[in-house]
Amino acid sequence: MTFHVYNTLTKEKVPFEPMEAGVARVYNCGPTVYGRPHIGNYRSFLFADLLRRWLEYLGLEVQQVMNITDVGHLTDDDVADSDGDDKVEAQARREQRDPFEITRGYTDMFLEDMKALGVREPLARPRATEYIDEMVVMVEKLIEAGHAYRVGGNVYFDVSTYPAYGRLSGNRVEDLVAGSRVEVNQEKRHPADFALWKSDEAHLMKWETVFGPDGFPGWHIECSAMAKALLGDQIDIHTGGEDNVFPHHECEIAQSACANGVPLANVWMHAKFLQVDGGKMSKSLGNVYTLPDVEGRGFEARHLRFALLRGHYRTQINFTWAIMDEIRARLENLDEVAVLLHRLLDGGAAAADAEAGRDVLAKTISGFEEGMNDDLNAPVALAALEGLRKPLLEGQVGEAVAQDALAFYRRANEVFGFIEVDKQTADGEVEALIAARNAAKEAKDWSAADAARDALTAMGIELQDTPNGVVWRRK
Repeated sequence: MTFHVYNTLTKEKVPFEPMEAGVARVYNCGPTVYGRPHIGNYRSFLFADLLRRWLEYLGLEVQQVMNITDVGHLTDDDVADSDGDDKVEAQARREQRDPFEITRGYTDMFLEDMKALGVREPLARPRATEYIDEMVVMVEKLIEAGHAYRVGGNVYFDVSTYPAYGRLSGNRVEDLVAGSRVEVNQEKRHPADFALWKSDEAHLMKWETVFGPDGFPGWHIECSAMAKALLGDQIDIHTGGEDNVFPHHECEIAQSACANGVPLANVWMHAKFLQVDGGKMSKSLGNVYTLPDVEGRGFEARHLRFALLRGHYRTQINFTWAIMDEIRARLENLDEVAVLLHRLLDGGAAAADAEAGRDVLAKTISGFEEGMNDDLNAPVALAALEGLRKPLLEGQVGEAVAQDALAFYRRANEVFGFIEVDKQTADGEVEALIAARNAAKEAKDWSAADAARDALTAMGIELQDTPNGVVWRRK
């Protein structure tokens, strides 16, 4: 069974074939740390984590890097040569704090959220400000090769030297200019050329380099330099949100190919935006939610993880508080699969034939793996896992199959990371009340049976009578 991924660059699904057998080199665009990430940002980061976990499920060593942008990302970033204020500096002015203090504080918040959401630590989380020297070297190399030119303290990439510019996004240089998506800058050779290095004495975060005393990097060169430094000239997969396709990733492709002589990444993967309340998040609507907002509504971080991974990463999904209630119920059912398996193996009601349900388990495993191998089709994989609950409730699974099912369920949760597979399930008081109710029913003491059931209900325990005995769950 082969893992197929959708490559944004070629616009087709392709088999994933790592350049080095057994190793996958993956670069993820991380946050710009001028504020706490919101749930829309989380979708892209959780998609990257799901990809990493699935590659590991397949037995690959994943060398994963996710950067932290702490300088150079300007506010008007929908064009290649972005303009406006540096997002970090703008926030520093609003808070009247040092920009480096701003980035440290919001980086800590980001890392706290990632830990709470179960995101595995990558090989490295490079900060852009730690790789200034590598960026300068790459810019100098582009100048020497004739792909970039210097005007005073500014350095621009010459898009005319890279004919494939626009292939990722579908943009043509002439269309960008004709549609006035680029601002005319008289010092540039071509309106679509973008800045690799900027000079501004008023910029609060600046470095003295060969280009002058008051410079700072362009946003795009940062990821190219960090990816090269940590993963090499060429990697297997580069990911981000759909907003990164143009201009950020388009520019990364051009400058990396021209500096290194090879494509930056063989596969480009992008997660769709998250909708909130059926539309875009907006501060004016009060629906730009963070993890603390979600937890403040009584949900756990794992509920949000499930909510953001439940849909295919290339499809738009919606977030509402009503949907979160549905997510909680679905996750309880997934938790119950593990509870039922544990109880069965602890002497609970099992099918007489130890091998009963082997075909059900085989179908579950194949459905899960086929879904994930089809470009991380999480909905299909989750449906396969959810399908285990009914045969377990109906006592159709034997002990030997349950043992294998629990081992598989643990492996599957290593991919998704939101199911409580091994939470303590034994509860002496609950089991004693169930035993008392069963004994009362056997003796036809209906009053005592009802009393035991009422006591269980008061404890939040829900009973279900099955052909092989009683199973219970917490409401």
